[in-house]
Amino acid sequence: QVQLVESGGGLVQAGGSLRLSCAASGRTFGRNTMGWFRQAPGKEREFVAQMRWSGNYTYYADSVKGRFTISGDNAKNTVYLQMNSLKPEDTAVYYCAVRLDNYRGTFYYTGAYDYWGQGTQVTVSS
Repeated sequence: QVQLVESGGGLVQAGGSLRLSCAASGRTFGRNTMGWFRQAPGKEREFVAQMRWSGNYTYYADSVKGRFTISGDNAKNTVYLQMNSLKPEDTAVYYCAVRLDNYRGTFYYTGAYDYWGQGTQVTVSS
């Protein structure tokens, strides 16, 4: 059974930084794609970033490009989302997700992913 557990959320002032973690378990994720999404109150869940465990096929939403970095630690089966220069509009629940096939490409939509974590709240104050 695949499990994803996010952590690292919290309250931060605008301009600050947070690093989110997503600990994955239940199988080997060697060629799978991991994604980060977020959902603000009253809005749909939106794509933030993705990567393959191999390290390539890294993509970002335009709204976070240059500020957020996705990375992974294969030994720990953990994916990270380093968030810098945070803005109030980054406030949301952040979710990690995994796509279990080995297709290469960009996967911006929630339906492309097979398993999701429970989410972690990020609040950026102005």
